[in-house]
Amino acid sequence: MNRTLLLGAVAYDPKVVTIWTGFRSWFAERGLDLDYVLYAHYERQVDDLLAGRIDLAWNSPLAWIRAQRLARARDVTVRAVAMRDTDRDLTSVIVVRADSDLHSPAELRGRTVATGAVDSPQATLLPLALLRDTGLDPEKDLDLLRFDVGVGLHGDHVGGERDAADALRTGRADAACLLDASLLLFGREGVLPPGSVRVLAQTEPYDHCNMTVGPRADPALVAHFGELLLGMSYADDTARPLLDLEGLRQWLPGRTDRYAALDRAVTDSGFYQPDGAPGAGDRQP
Repeated sequence: MNRTLLLGAVAYDPKVVTIWTGFRSWFAERGLDLDYVLYAHYERQVDDLLAGRIDLAWNSPLAWIRAQRLARARDVTVRAVAMRDTDRDLTSVIVVRADSDLHSPAELRGRTVATGAVDSPQATLLPLALLRDTGLDPEKDLDLLRFDVGVGLHGDHVGGERDAADALRTGRADAACLLDASLLLFGREGVLPPGSVRVLAQTEPYDHCNMTVGPRADPALVAHFGELLLGMSYADDTARPLLDLEGLRQWLPGRTDRYAALDRAVTDSGFYQPDGAPGAGDRQP
């Protein structure tokens, strides 16, 4: 029997190699043989998870939605075993310039709204779903200025969001869709100086990435992995640099009740079909 647990991760940044090589060594020192495979985009990672070619996937929220849909269609089960403390209770915001004449989402009709990449949950799918809930049809009622940076990475970067923020700052857009944490970052960077913008609308809290267990993973190995991962301490000098690189202080149990809004946004936008197949339009890497 293969006693190696194989994890998939998307190489959205060169630091991903450092992170998972470090985690691999950390787990090995504690008796778990963990190896990893890097992917260029989430679509293939999810396909391989469902096919049993990998046991675990470090999934974006959109990849989690697709994995669930594929699993239901094939009558198998996937589950979220863990997530970062920083993956919980995020929000997205739609911001306008401080001197804008816009004061409600409904007033965006006919205006230019800048978004991140087509597959970014936080900078496209969720904020546009928020506008859809106000009665706007984003495709018909708005002039969407979309910045398709890193399509396939599901928004695991701030490239498209930074471009959207810059479009707002320079007057090419009337509003921009951003992760709330990105708004703070852009304030520190000077992309959107403090006081230059205000929030027009904000989503309900949602969760981001999770560690997804595939249908063919060895339950004993997954249980060992989960025990070690959730026990990882920021006080551990060998773990702390890796946790910093991965953007967390503590691993928490995976929860899935904060993905409903994204699942609905995926359905309403036609991004994925109910069985997880790609939806209409140019949405895939």
